[in-house]
Amino acid sequence: MKQLALVAALAACLAAPAQAFNLNSVLSAGTDLVKSATLSDGEVKGMAAEASKSMDKQNKVAAAGSAYGKRLNKIVQGLGNEDGLQLNFKVYQSKEVNAFAMADGTVRVYSGLLDKMTDDEVRYVIGHEIGHVKLGHTKKAIQVAYAASAARKAAAGSGNNIAASLSESELGDFAEQIVHAQFSQSQESDADAYSVEFLKRHNYNLQGAPAALRKLAALFGNEGSVLASHPAPGDRADKVEKLIK
Repeated sequence: MKQLALVAALAACLAAPAQAFNLNSVLSAGTDLVKSATLSDGEVKGMAAEASKSMDKQNKVAAAGSAYGKRLNKIVQGLGNEDGLQLNFKVYQSKEVNAFAMADGTVRVYSGLLDKMTDDEVRYVIGHEIGHVKLGHTKKAIQVAYAASAARKAAAGSGNNIAASLSESELGDFAEQIVHAQFSQSQESDADAYSVEFLKRHNYNLQGAPAALRKLAALFGNEGSVLASHPAPGDRADKVEKLIK
């Protein structure tokens, strides 16, 4: 069961199942979601920036001069701006096979992912995570998490300065919810397609996309998520291969 849960989360954008945030269940919370939908892009970006600071404090960040730091720097060399998003990269030293991007340009790659994947495969993952940001998926995740959290009530009277009103513990909880959010099948497919175009724009090896997904299937199995809307990595690889032909 533990392995199946891990595969489910990996298929849903490499997320850890024990901390997964069920967006579908929260989407039914009508009133709060309507209120959260008024968050501006600037507010979302500010909240992401504060949340990423909290995550950096909670995790062991690999030094820039470390083996992990040097490798990630090599992988993303020249990648300072992507589609108008100013990017900043760090490695979290953790066995977790994970990566995420946020609306302020934060991109974090876990050492567990670097241990399992080639440079080309990591580039696909980074493109995929940036895709979730550029396509508005992470904004929706932030809106949903904000609507569902106690932090929303704490920030209710703060006007536009929402991020500043959140306590350190609230920011930590909020960040965890966003980092481990699960995306729908269509969102995952759209982020895969974005990543293929990302690889093309930067003249990266396109085979890194299906290779990364097939590696996940080989490592953890190709079972789909416990949520039927989340596709298995092997099935996503099949779709990606069609995109790069």
